Amino acid sequence: MAIEHHDYDVLVLGSGGSGLRAAIAAAEAGARTGLVCKSLLGKAHTVMAEGGLAAALGNVAPEDGWTTHFQDTMFGGKYLNNWRMAELHAKEAPDRARELEHWGAIFDRTPDRRMSQRAFGGHTYKRLVHIGDRTGLEMIRTLQDKTVHSDVDVFMETTITKLIKDGDRVVGCFGYRRATGEQITFSAKALVLATGGSGRIYRITSNSQDCTGDGYSLAYEAGAEMVDMEFVQFHPTGMVYPPGVAGLLVTEAVRGEGGILRNALGERFMEKYDPKRMELSTRDVVARSIYTEVKEGRGTPHGGAFLDVSHLDSDYVKRKLPSMYDQFLELAGVDITKEPMQVGPTCHYFMGGIKVDADTGATRVPGLFSTGEASGGMNGANRLGGNSLGDLLVFGRRAGFGAAEAAAQVGSVSLPQEEISAAQAEVAHFLSRSDGDNAENPFLMHRELQTIMGDGVGIFRDKEGLTQAIDRLESLQGRVENLKAPSDRLDYNPGWQLCREVKNMLNVSLMVARAALMREESRGGHSRLDHTAYSDYWGAHNIVIHRESEHDMTLTPTPVLTRDELVELVEARKEAEKAA
Repeated sequence: MAIEHHDYDVLVLGSGGSGLRAAIAAAEAGARTGLVCKSLLGKAHTVMAEGGLAAALGNVAPEDGWTTHFQDTMFGGKYLNNWRMAELHAKEAPDRARELEHWGAIFDRTPDRRMSQRAFGGHTYKRLVHIGDRTGLEMIRTLQDKTVHSDVDVFMETTITKLIKDGDRVVGCFGYRRATGEQITFSAKALVLATGGSGRIYRITSNSQDCTGDGYSLAYEAGAEMVDMEFVQFHPTGMVYPPGVAGLLVTEAVRGEGGILRNALGERFMEKYDPKRMELSTRDVVARSIYTEVKEGRGTPHGGAFLDVSHLDSDYVKRKLPSMYDQFLELAGVDITKEPMQVGPTCHYFMGGIKVDADTGATRVPGLFSTGEASGGMNGANRLGGNSLGDLLVFGRRAGFGAAEAAAQVGSVSLPQEEISAAQAEVAHFLSRSDGDNAENPFLMHRELQTIMGDGVGIFRDKEGLTQAIDRLESLQGRVENLKAPSDRLDYNPGWQLCREVKNMLNVSLMVARAALMREESRGGHSRLDHTAYSDYWGAHNIVIHRESEHDMTLTPTPVLTRDELVELVEARKEAEKAA
């Protein structure tokens, strides 16, 4: 079969908010830019960020500023953040929000017609720019429109299975068209991974079917370093019923607008866990609190907690939370203006990811960049709600410019034939295996992987559970080469697609489990039942993961790099928290 080929200065993988913003920046810098998306343009997990974009504009709280936003982000991340990333994000998010408005984004307004801002967990002031509870959708609409008018070539429904290197440098990638199975290659002087997270390693998740850790695995196999992979955010409020929609996100804006959490006894239980912030505590605290209430027998009939906004004005709820009103009415038969929702924790976001340079998005692999949820460092041990949308704008732009600048310094690149042949052999292997030689069904293996992660690497962890999970994952690793698509057709073959995705998710699951076992403390999104307190040692270290050989995953505690000019701000916040 002939291979379709395309050549670009900058190629972006992923069409969520960070990928679109990176492509816009690269094209603006004069680079010939291509954008590859696994699904359809606009079908991105960014739309699940419903509540708002965190930016210290000071429209509602004039006293807000970048220093407070920086302090909030560092405190939320338990001081394991990349300090430079947290600084850049806090400083630049306001300009990125204004830029988005300039490009046509529509936000809710204050009485004097400025962008309105709402409260969110972990933020000192009302800081989140929003349009009802559909902010991510509005951002994708705006960025998508800007992208298609920026001379960016878009390749939809295209799966990338391998990054191709020439020596140490990434020079392109190999994949196939999902609609036809036709093979496709791209050469690129610089490549940006904006592929999102890996929520599908868990059964209960707010993530779409496409969030299978592809970028993490591709970068890891190409030699990039990973950081903070033990920190997985379980959003405290996902739907718990009906079963077909379990895990579907219930935006934090519900709590931001005054929603109250109660257990089956009618108790407002957040008074026990965080009496100061209550429902607006950080996500890790609220998720663990709901989990604890259910585990101790105070859960709702469907195994969650009650989230109630029925005390608010009905018209206000419908205006501020229109998606939530429709979602519960249509899917659960619940009118949230009259009765409470039932919610529970759902895997939502990966704080960890590919280790990058804060200013440019560059990885340690020449020619390879990353941004958005695919990259790690910005959020440390726990992400504050609303910071993901600012993150993808700030660092998507920086990665696009960084990639364009790197591409301008490189001559023509070509793809080594042996690398292409190896990539072809892998995808063909998933179709051509004989059913008789221990063939494994990818759907069954995926379900087994999700069970392992749910049993041993969930909201609460301990040495015994993690050790068992790692043993079971390593057993899967020994079987993954036996994966075979149930059908050998080339067009729209979900089993074929899932074979490579299971391989990617297995890589990610081992990263999460091994890093969680190494980190012997509880911090942010990582909670150990056998190490319940913070450790000063781990407060000064991240865990960096890299690949020595195909099956040799090395984990290295690495000092957190501070910035002298920011130390005073961090210490002031620590003292304020102690005093509180």
